Amino acid sequence: MKRISSIAGRLLLSLVLMFVLFYTSLPAINIKSRSFFVYVITCILIFLAVNFLGYVKDLIHALGNGRRFGGIYRDPVTGQYVFRRFSGPDEIGEPSVRTSLGMPLKVGFSIIGILIIFMVGASIAGHRFFNAARYRDLITITEGDFTTDVAELSMSQIPVVDQDTASRLGSRKLGEMTELVSQFEIEPNYTQINYKGSPYRVTPLTYADPVKWLFNMSNGLPAYITVDMVTQDTDLVWLDEGMRYSSGEYFFRNIYRYIRFRYPTRMFETVSFEIDDDGVPYWVAPTITYRIGWWDGKDINGAILVNAVTGESRFYPRDQVPTWIDQLYTSELIIEQLDDNGKFQNGYINSIFGQRGVRRTTYGYNYLASNDDVYLYTGMSSVTADESNIGFVLVNLRTKETSFYTVPGATEYSAMESAKGQVQHLGYSATFPLLLNISDRPTYFVSLKDAAGLVKMYAFVDVRQYQIVGTGATIDEARKNYRQALNLEDTEPEAPEQMIELSGIIDAIESVVISGNTHYYFTLRDEDKVYVASISTSERLPFMKAGDRVRFTCTEQDDVAVVEEIALLSPAS
Repeated sequence: MKRISSIAGRLLLSLVLMFVLFYTSLPAINIKSRSFFVYVITCILIFLAVNFLGYVKDLIHALGNGRRFGGIYRDPVTGQYVFRRFSGPDEIGEPSVRTSLGMPLKVGFSIIGILIIFMVGASIAGHRFFNAARYRDLITITEGDFTTDVAELSMSQIPVVDQDTASRLGSRKLGEMTELVSQFEIEPNYTQINYKGSPYRVTPLTYADPVKWLFNMSNGLPAYITVDMVTQDTDLVWLDEGMRYSSGEYFFRNIYRYIRFRYPTRMFETVSFEIDDDGVPYWVAPTITYRIGWWDGKDINGAILVNAVTGESRFYPRDQVPTWIDQLYTSELIIEQLDDNGKFQNGYINSIFGQRGVRRTTYGYNYLASNDDVYLYTGMSSVTADESNIGFVLVNLRTKETSFYTVPGATEYSAMESAKGQVQHLGYSATFPLLLNISDRPTYFVSLKDAAGLVKMYAFVDVRQYQIVGTGATIDEARKNYRQALNLEDTEPEAPEQMIELSGIIDAIESVVISGNTHYYFTLRDEDKVYVASISTSERLPFMKAGDRVRFTCTEQDDVAVVEEIALLSPAS
């Protein structure tokens, strides 16, 4: 009975250690996963160590006392495998340790050996040397027409906020909430999405430390941050119920552990944070499939969506993923597939020797919002070229539709240096460019920052001729200087603007900071038209309020009327 109890105890300890290993490493229970094979091998070692470590210690102790090891011997009477030692120079003495040790060790290490051999063989079978054409075809690239595919944005639609700026704006916003800043921090991964037709970066709050988690876990995370990439407006969006599932949680509410235990066989990528069209927060976990060999040629075949508040989850195949999801494919995976496509156009050997037709992505990428989707943009260059691109690609991060545009020109880093050169006396740094359509010309848009990381100026750089640069303190000024540098003022005259004089009573007025300048948006009583006036229009604007009677002149531009002059006729009664 004691022997049975001892065996049961060791088996129980083995199972507990295996569960702890699974709980911490979270491997997919899937034979197509490398991490699963590593987990199985580790579990076998745990089992052998827990159940036979004592016998191995006895052997080591015997050898340490100067007793020579006579090998493992099967006792003909009991059938047990035993260690035997030499008791004299020529004879083998009685067993020093008696145990049924040989067979489990032999079977355990044999299984480990077979698994390792299989893993090595599977990795060799999926190597690029044998599958160059299949790696090339993981992504399909079609020729595109830049002026048709990429619409020209108005200056009020150009995103000026990169991840670094979004992080600064978010930290400033949270710092205004003294009751929150002592309990919560901001997740550093600001996901770029399209929200209600505008580019945004979004990120959730997280717990400041384990103690703060302990005191706040019952209510969950109360809010998330949104940053409008055009206007730089930063909002702390409060939730009616807190987010109970996040990467900042512990135990079974940690989003990675929560998904793993609900979908134990699914292999999934890094989880990202997004919000749907109603502002409901979700975690998006793209699911992985392998298209080459056993576990090579990684691709995405769907996504697991988890409501961050309720924990409701559902798996969607790739062609059924909701359209509000903007980043199903990670940028790193897309860049890897683009590099493989460019490298293996003419086989593996050619990618090393000769390199005919071989191309690569440039060292960086950015995002472009178009048609309510987010596109990854990166340049394509010949492997032998350092300062020029042969074109660029746009990849839809939800569908992976990829278009290549043959536009020879400067690399992004050359454009950044050219933009900095225009204001080199100021010592500004340049952000990675955003690709825009300006007057049907591919154009790099660059923000110029000071040493504190604040955007001070903007620059437009022509892709084909990167020495053509237009800079300015505002986007409008930079675009005007860029068009002048292109000699487009005479060839593309702007339509004359008709001035309209109006008067009325202000119904509502709000101030907004755009590109560092304050603008006032207002409506008149009994009208739906929106009017906008820059702070430079009148020093009286900050003091105007609902009920004031005003007279002003304006011009029609896009969906709003731009006020050129404004005067207060009578204040609100």
